[in-house]
Amino acid sequence: MSSNKRFSSVGTDIEEVKRLNSQSGLSYNEVKQLLAKQYENKEKK
Repeated sequence: MSSNKRFSSVGTDIEEVKRLNSQSGLSYNEVKQLLAKQYENKEKK
């Protein structure tokens, strides 16, 4: 039986990590960008 799963050197299932990350919401950079836009809009008022 052949496995198509990829694992890191310590045994982490790489595809599972990618799947979970895609479901986790906003990334750090997306949050920073959103906060910057909100601050910019607040300053214009």
